[in-house]
Amino acid sequence: MSFASLRSSRQSKEAKSFVKRSTDSVSSPITTDRNSSNVVDDKLPSANSAYLVHYDGLHKALPPTLEIRTSSGSGRGLYAKKTLKAGFVLAAATPHVNVLSTSYLDSYCSNCCGPAPQSGLKRCTKCRTVWYCSSKCQTNDWALHKHECSALQRWASSAPSSDVSVPSDAIRCIARILWTQQKEGFDSAWTREINLMQSHRSSLPSSSFESHTHIAHSLVRYLGVSSPLELEPFGLKSAGDLVDLISRFTTNTFTLTTSSLTPIGVSVCPTIALTNHSCEPNAVIVFPWTSSSPTTQEPLMHLVAIKDIEPDEEIVTAYIDTTLPRDLRQLQLKETYNFTCSCSLCTRQLKVDPRASVWCPKSCGRTCPAPTEENSHTRCVECNAVLSSTDAVLDALRVGKEALDKATALQYKDPAKAKQLTTNMIPILTSARLTPSCHPLLAMTRLHQELLIASLPTSLTQEVLDDTIRTAGKYSAGLSALLPGGHPVRGVALAELGKLLAVDEPAPRTDAPAQQNTFPPSGPARLKLAYETLVRAHDELVVGFGADNGGGQVGREVREAIVSLEKELGMWTQGIKNVLEDSQVKIPRS
Repeated sequence: MSFASLRSSRQSKEAKSFVKRSTDSVSSPITTDRNSSNVVDDKLPSANSAYLVHYDGLHKALPPTLEIRTSSGSGRGLYAKKTLKAGFVLAAATPHVNVLSTSYLDSYCSNCCGPAPQSGLKRCTKCRTVWYCSSKCQTNDWALHKHECSALQRWASSAPSSDVSVPSDAIRCIARILWTQQKEGFDSAWTREINLMQSHRSSLPSSSFESHTHIAHSLVRYLGVSSPLELEPFGLKSAGDLVDLISRFTTNTFTLTTSSLTPIGVSVCPTIALTNHSCEPNAVIVFPWTSSSPTTQEPLMHLVAIKDIEPDEEIVTAYIDTTLPRDLRQLQLKETYNFTCSCSLCTRQLKVDPRASVWCPKSCGRTCPAPTEENSHTRCVECNAVLSSTDAVLDALRVGKEALDKATALQYKDPAKAKQLTTNMIPILTSARLTPSCHPLLAMTRLHQELLIASLPTSLTQEVLDDTIRTAGKYSAGLSALLPGGHPVRGVALAELGKLLAVDEPAPRTDAPAQQNTFPPSGPARLKLAYETLVRAHDELVVGFGADNGGGQVGREVREAIVSLEKELGMWTQGIKNVLEDSQVKIPRS
């Protein structure tokens, strides 16, 4: 396999998105019903005392295998009506609104959100901001873009610099919601589904006031009105209505991703947003990109089971990155969604959380809880060896988190500087005995892998390729300690590792006996490992992106790579057989 295709698939630009990038698919909570138009049935015989809820004419994308219920503990949610196996596509819905992040406007279609075709994208000649993959997509988007086009031109004309000549994805997304509500009607099912999404206006944390105010002022400017009082034609009759809308957006927005989980924008889908949160989800939200007609069907959001789900069991997804330790997860949930998580992962006491763990100081093979400022005394859970270098570990954790934030901010602005930071920081974290799954080492490893792939030279050297493979291997190992089998993030990580292993070696080494067990291997052993890794990846992708979807677009690509490797391995085996046959010495009969 050549490296060109692998490298191009990983090239990306900075996504200054309202929704931050996370390892897990991002969902949004709906905890209570603020609208009294729903009808509640008699109590169902379920463990969490959930009641069936009917929404007349709404959420038609919901399949018969699922239903909406409400409970005193978690509010509205989606529940299974029958046994559902891992890999089952629970629901597939077209989001109400999709918007690309500013940095991706010129590399993805603004209608179907697909990547640029070989012929390139076509730019709107008026606003010169949005691009389309075809005239059909441009026509399909015109009902909304005719309003957006004028707004973009108006915004750009008054922008103080080119850096802010395009409003953020949050502003453009909320505006598209308002324009669609005008088009569909304020009493339409489309608008009612938007208005039924949860708003936390009455309980907004003070930390969100500034961002909400900024969005409100920017939205007023973008729509071409002078104050929130002039928003009544959009169905907003008061400043409170505007705050409600902004709160619904911030609470219920999903990250729009590519088929390989790269975030490229934001998406709003009220039906899928009915799912509640758990740090141990039984389902994920993905965009497999498998439609036969992308211009009319994509982007299509899929809710996929990653665990077997029993009848009356609630469907739960993760709103945040579940590879983070509990304190950071709780902080993100409180700041963004205004609740404290009480899921099983957050409430049960673990001897060692792999997200915050260090290797045993006596190297027995087990781990210790990572020390904290509040509790610096820690010992191995197996041999009870005391970790004496707690100050060094605490310093490494603190410096590592600071370096991760800085490197992440520099990833697209100054990738060379970002790579220098990750290159220098990873050895410090590993020397402090942090495990591959420990934060911030896992996140640092992921970032380092992305930077390595993005900077790989055209003339690839064996040393650089092997270093990239080792980094991908450590990242995949860290994820495997945290995420369940079949999670799409695990599947994509394995696929990337397998593809790297399949890249043609620039200078294959001849292994001495002492080098035979090194990673990565060389020659036929590497090819065999690439094949095995891709087979594992395919098995996980089929679950994470849906069995009916064949593992999504990534699953199809991996399957093609597997077939190619099977042929290559077969040719190698046949070649060896031919050489052995040709080298046989025939002893003449006497």
